[in-house]
Amino acid sequence: QVQLVESGGGLVQPGGSLRLSCVVPGSRFERTVMGWYRQVPGRTRELVADISRDSIAQYAESVKGRFTISRDNAKNMLYLQMNSLKPEDTAVYYCNAVSMLYPWGQGTMVTVSS
Repeated sequence: QVQLVESGGGLVQPGGSLRLSCVVPGSRFERTVMGWYRQVPGRTRELVADISRDSIAQYAESVKGRFTISRDNAKNMLYLQMNSLKPEDTAVYYCNAVSMLYPWGQGTMVTVSS
């Protein structure tokens, strides 16, 4: 029973930055394309960034140029550096394989507000 654990969220003013982290237990991590997702209540969870096992990254248009996804395969860690945050970035952020290999964790809340 794998449990993904996201952390690093919080309250930040527009234009601020946060760095999210995700611990991914197990031996499959290094072979898995990982992503960061976000969800606002009442809306569908959306993929905002993903990264291959070789650290090739892709981003949703809404975050491109502001967010950077990275991974450390040796530590089974996934990261999301979030810069120039906007109120519309407010959401609960989750990590997971793009294949939905793992059960969803509880996520970490990011609130961008002045």
